[in-house]
Amino acid sequence: MIGIYDYTVVLTYLSLLSAGTGIVVSLSGMGHPFLGIFFLLFCGLCDAFDGKVASTKKSRTDMERKFGIQIDSLSDLIAFGVLPACIGAAFIRVSYALAALNGNGGNWYTILLKVFVFGMLILYILAALIRLAYFNVTEEERQETETGARKYYLGLPVTSASIIFPTVALLQYLIPADLTWIYIVAVVITGVLFVTPFKLKKLGLKGILVLVGIGAAEFIALIIAFILRHR
Repeated sequence: MIGIYDYTVVLTYLSLLSAGTGIVVSLSGMGHPFLGIFFLLFCGLCDAFDGKVASTKKSRTDMERKFGIQIDSLSDLIAFGVLPACIGAAFIRVSYALAALNGNGGNWYTILLKVFVFGMLILYILAALIRLAYFNVTEEERQETETGARKYYLGLPVTSASIIFPTVALLQYLIPADLTWIYIVAVVITGVLFVTPFKLKKLGLKGILVLVGIGAAEFIALIIAFILRHR
């Protein structure tokens, strides 16, 4: 079979499988969009350590290294680009504030609102794609002149979606109001930050562990909130 199947890409493949499952669950109406959030959190967990795992293999060929870079970005596009947009569509499906967007037809105002809201979700995916492609090109250029890992990112990394959107989802449980619009606004702001050229220091291991801890806390809090609401 073509491709690489050793342990260096296992977490990347798991992230993609989790993202694909989250997309299907979010769009099929099989459950609440919060189920998609759980899969997004798992994608974030996998991404936090996939680079560390890959770097432990010192005998990687140049082809294996390049394959790992490409497959990581492709997986990130699905996990942190497409999945959050699909979760947003699922929130709209269960929203009472935006219930008018779920039907066919409607007046001109409803049609324009539908085009705007779903257009924002699609543009978010485009922003993630541009961000990842730009990162790949600049990283390849950097490695031609520098050694070691980069110290700064330009723009917000797409993987930040694994913290941002679960936080918004958790607010939905804590605040007794329909916050679907807050999710849409978060999508717009996050997408803009993906392609905004500002410097952001790359996190070290301690920073990554802190984010993993936040993600774990959000995961547990969402489970508790979900259980309490559906008792």
